[in-house]
Amino acid sequence: MAYISNTAEDRAEMLAAMGFTSFQQLLDPIPEAIRLKGDLNVPTALDEGGILRHLQELAAKNLDMESHLCFLGAGIYDHFRPTVVGMLAVRGEFATAYTPYQPELSQGMLQAIYEYQTLICAITNMDIANASMYDAATGLAEAALMATSLLNRSDIVVSRAVNPHYRQVIETYAKVTGYRVVDAPISEGVTDSDALAQMVNDKTACVIFQQPNFFGNLEDVATLTDTAHRVGALAIDSVDPIALGLLKPPGDDGVDIVVGEGQPLGTPMGYGGPLLGFFACNKRFVRSFPGRIVGATLDSEGRRGYTMTLRTREQDIRREKATSNICTNQALMALCATIYLCELGKSGLRQVADLSLQKAHYAVLELSKIEGVEPLFPKAKFFKEVAVKLPVDVATLNKTLLQSKILGGLDLGAYYPEYAGASLLCVTETKTKGDIDRLVAATRSAIEGAN
Repeated sequence: MAYISNTAEDRAEMLAAMGFTSFQQLLDPIPEAIRLKGDLNVPTALDEGGILRHLQELAAKNLDMESHLCFLGAGIYDHFRPTVVGMLAVRGEFATAYTPYQPELSQGMLQAIYEYQTLICAITNMDIANASMYDAATGLAEAALMATSLLNRSDIVVSRAVNPHYRQVIETYAKVTGYRVVDAPISEGVTDSDALAQMVNDKTACVIFQQPNFFGNLEDVATLTDTAHRVGALAIDSVDPIALGLLKPPGDDGVDIVVGEGQPLGTPMGYGGPLLGFFACNKRFVRSFPGRIVGATLDSEGRRGYTMTLRTREQDIRREKATSNICTNQALMALCATIYLCELGKSGLRQVADLSLQKAHYAVLELSKIEGVEPLFPKAKFFKEVAVKLPVDVATLNKTLLQSKILGGLDLGAYYPEYAGASLLCVTETKTKGDIDRLVAATRSAIEGAN
């Protein structure tokens, strides 16, 4: 086993190599007033075995989905990840350079990205898809900038039912580019379409909404899209790809740009990342949308091959004329999504969506039997997430649930003050009836104990 030598002789030799006779001489350029007085609080050195044990002890302090039940969603979801996803994603055929500039060396990754683009187009029913974005938030922000550039308009209208984190990123982009973000109000847990119709005008570049929205509720996509189109604006939809196993694809409703978070498609929750933003749109925007595209072609011998194409949109090629600063992609996560969708197929994706839907509705039905617990939006149709009003403080309830190894829902009051006292719960296909009953029993016990 190897050790790092740290003897006085070794230190003297290193100082001499740098031209110093003492450690004090090395410190002379640093003003006395800002020098550290005393020893650093650093543990003693460990050998390799000791370091591994120490790291394992630190890792054991984290919560994981093997030891805890997770009913927290709000953007990152606990869906089942088939073993084949992890097995194939690490194969050498895909382990190519960071960016596949040289197609002759990167055919494995280029083919995977091409198939990823094809699958995203299939589930969204859009014409073209790029090679992926960082996450859904940057995808939405880039879509908004694309709309303002295409239409030369200044206003970006965003539903308040869109994930608050996504809206925050859009506002950050808009702040430095000079565009105006306008919030569209919520009514009964969905975008207020009547109010939206009064807000849009000839300055509106796009209308942004989410399906299902942040509360898990289903929006009237056709109406929201028509509202945008009536004033010549683009309709931008942020979708949950799992929900597309049941819902009509946004392309069928005439949506212009579709983005979404691809993490549910085979990428672990990973304590918050990495994520995968997918981006698809109408083919008439092919020269304006962000990121890169991988295309299929034939080589000089007539063999099928893959290569990056239409890359002049990117800052690394023609920076002064670039339409976006996105010049990379989440290739590994896109590969996972490709394998996941191929493994499940159309019927498998529909089954995952249907199980999530049915189990979420069962959870609400059982939770509503507890005195003081009821849906926050009783008239809204929801998918796998649902907001419920509670008779106790959400944070306090979550602490109690954690003692039972259950991760509770999101405290909506942290993002929507008007919904203080409500929890956003998520139920996916991974939860059994017993898991849901355990959540209900623990919630009932906590509420009764608080009263």
